[in-house]
Amino acid sequence: MKISRFEDLEIWQDARELCKRVFEITSKEPFCNDYRFRDQIRAASGSIMDNVSEGFERGGNKEFINFLSIAKGSCGETRSQSYRAYDFGYIDQETLNELIERTIALSRKIAGFIRYLKKSTYKGSKFHCV
Repeated sequence: MKISRFEDLEIWQDARELCKRVFEITSKEPFCNDYRFRDQIRAASGSIMDNVSEGFERGGNKEFINFLSIAKGSCGETRSQSYRAYDFGYIDQETLNELIERTIALSRKIAGFIRYLKKSTYKGSKFHCV
């Protein structure tokens, strides 16, 4: 299967859903009043989808792998900040569990895609996925 747009990537789609969920969660009180923290977790979750798309658009596997690594790091940052949001009383246990599950699943998918790209012999401007 040939992927011709980053929007076709499941990891980008999952990152987009996570970003939307983080925005929803941080729009409620008291979270929305902690401007610095709210903006920080929104930026981290947005960075995941942005780095997937930027890496894809660079056109080569090496650069793509680098940007995927950054996206994976932002996924970890979002997970860590989720714990902080829980510790500050901004989210409940159920919301924390949801965010942890989403970030762990996404991190695993990104890691799997990185492994795939490292093994791939195709280094051109578009990526072929199995």
